[in-house]
Amino acid sequence: MKNIAILGTGMAGFGAVHAAHEAGLRPVMYDMRDHIGGHTASYQFPGGWTFDEGPHVSFTDNVRIQNLLAANIDGKYEEAATRVNNYWKGHWIKHPAQINLHGLPADLVTRILLEFVELGQCADSPPIRNYEDWLRASLGNTFSETFPMEYTIKYHTTAAANMNTEWIGPRLYRPKLEEVFRGALQANSDDVHYISGFRYPSRGGFLAYLQPFRKLADIKLGHKVVRIDPKLRLLHFENGVTAGYGGVVSSIPLPELIPMIVGVPRDILDAAERLACSEAVIVSLGIDRADLVDAHWSYFYDRDVFFARLSTPHLQSPYNVPPGCGSLQAECYYSKKYRPLNRHPEDCIEPVITDLKRTGVLRETDRILFRHAMHIPYANVIFDLESTASAAAVHGFLDDIGIGYCGRYGDWAYIWTDQSFVSGENALQKILHRAES
Repeated sequence: MKNIAILGTGMAGFGAVHAAHEAGLRPVMYDMRDHIGGHTASYQFPGGWTFDEGPHVSFTDNVRIQNLLAANIDGKYEEAATRVNNYWKGHWIKHPAQINLHGLPADLVTRILLEFVELGQCADSPPIRNYEDWLRASLGNTFSETFPMEYTIKYHTTAAANMNTEWIGPRLYRPKLEEVFRGALQANSDDVHYISGFRYPSRGGFLAYLQPFRKLADIKLGHKVVRIDPKLRLLHFENGVTAGYGGVVSSIPLPELIPMIVGVPRDILDAAERLACSEAVIVSLGIDRADLVDAHWSYFYDRDVFFARLSTPHLQSPYNVPPGCGSLQAECYYSKKYRPLNRHPEDCIEPVITDLKRTGVLRETDRILFRHAMHIPYANVIFDLESTASAAAVHGFLDDIGIGYCGRYGDWAYIWTDQSFVSGENALQKILHRAES
């Protein structure tokens, strides 16, 4: 087991590296790209613009991870209280919307309030078969149909009725009745978002957190795995290189990983094919002013708005932009299974700009100093009704043949950056334990 191979150089991959180092091992890392970072990569463009692959911040309450990441950047990070809002039909609404109804149309608010009262009086709990059932039972029909069910279609690319509830966790706030009424009657409400604050590296983007880990492994970039032979313990790469391994940990997305493995049964291949994940086009813009949206990220519910979520990298760190400038990242979601991407990523830039102006985020007089579109093949796991059984079958097969898996697309879980790091640590420890037993 001295010959450890780690596939992928993202947060989970470096979690595995860190665990290997703690065990006295020096692994080899492979990545198909020419740079490290995986889904947490950062890009520094000419002119002083830094953008990540979508919004990434560190809000972990795991003190060990907090200290580890802070030490990696010599304590040079920005710290902020999280500000989140929503946009719906011309209204800007503090997040979460269910306790911030003040100022919305009176007939809409009335229906929402009446339904929350009815929910409180209902003695029987309806059966929860899917996410739509959960929403209606938790937040009422009107609120659910107006806000989260619409956002689900934009963000997850499928209907709430086609999703399970295993991924929800703290993401959707279930308010008390008095909170809903108070938020309808007054403009200010308590901050109850599950992310109360975050840290972000002052310079170098989110990737700065990972850079010092590079010295703990031998890293081979431009190595795309195309075949894994678990019996011979051989990795085959697209560039013609082959490499043996004593143990392997992979953060490669399961639908990509399984077809690479020699001898996979048909039912496991079918299970991997059923796993659905969204892809994203991230449109990054640099603007000649900093007073844009006063929120770190915003959710857009209207289907006729081209993007689903908007973030402001310059509010994460002022060093992400040239002095006096601001930056925006708009996320546009697609999926092979439910909403295929039928345009070139760069063709998303102008529709994004048009809707940023239509929603009031941009002014006609704003100068756009930088524009860029990047395609993210794997963005978020889609927890449709087939996902649980399919992922369990795939994981069982990988456990049987001794291939470790980790990260969002290896665990097939809706996990954050710190959880991905721990996932990598756990995967490495698991294969070491297997070798010892």
